[in-house]
Amino acid sequence: MKQNLLGATFLSLAASMWGGMYVVSKYVLDFIPPLTLLWLRYVIALVFLFVILKIVQIKNKNRVTLKKRDWLLIAWIGFIGYFVSIALQFIGTKLSDAHTGALITSATPAFIVIFARLILKEKFTVRKIISVLLATLGVVIVIGWDKNVGTYLLGSTILVGAAATWALLSVYVKVASKRFSSLAITTYAVLFAMVFTTPLMIWELQLHDVYYQHILIILGVIYLGIVSTAGAFFLWNKGMELMDAGIGSLFFFFQPLVGAFLGWLLLNEKLDVNFFIGGMLIIAGVVIVTLQNQKSF
Repeated sequence: MKQNLLGATFLSLAASMWGGMYVVSKYVLDFIPPLTLLWLRYVIALVFLFVILKIVQIKNKNRVTLKKRDWLLIAWIGFIGYFVSIALQFIGTKLSDAHTGALITSATPAFIVIFARLILKEKFTVRKIISVLLATLGVVIVIGWDKNVGTYLLGSTILVGAAATWALLSVYVKVASKRFSSLAITTYAVLFAMVFTTPLMIWELQLHDVYYQHILIILGVIYLGIVSTAGAFFLWNKGMELMDAGIGSLFFFFQPLVGAFLGWLLLNEKLDVNFFIGGMLIIAGVVIVTLQNQKSF
């Protein structure tokens, strides 16, 4: 139970950081194009994580020794999750809209439950399925169902791919955590993600200008790199290490909840009764599966 609560805390913090990222990104993206911003996030996160990793290794007097298959696994995590998934989310949202993107990527926990069953052999449980359904319904209520979702066929299909690939990341992090620390996994996966993103960043810079003359832009990029990337990625991976992937997936739903709340608090966006109804359903789904014993079927 203690391990579950610790994992729940890490996952909640990670999802909340991503929810907060919405507010900062909304400002910074007016001055820096998205793939370039993503690359900058990875560079800053990599430097921060690498320094922390080396300090921990020196303190504990140990080194991370990676074999060829280990490098391939971590490269796969960096590629499928931090590169492909986020790139698909950018492209899918561009071909539809942010509302559709938020709605479809909320399917991520359902994909995690399925992949956890196929890859990790985690059992389906009554409470796990009820929790996913409750929390998914909560997200739909918070975001609201848009009648245009079905009209963005290509964009919606790409967004489903974004949800599925992030689910694969979460499951393979669980696999890698059996051999390495979450800090090492996050650091080296971000390294590979930065390498994969570099060609797209160079291409994007041929088409768009970058403005960074204002201190708020610089502080925003640093925040996104250290908090929303290094911190949130590490906490998500650590939380997945401590919990069943299927249970941990539910904490992904805190992202739109926190994003909506901060949008109201800082950007003067409106919250209606749906936010509170949906929020209660999300929290109920998380509580049911985290704090009670599971019953398999």
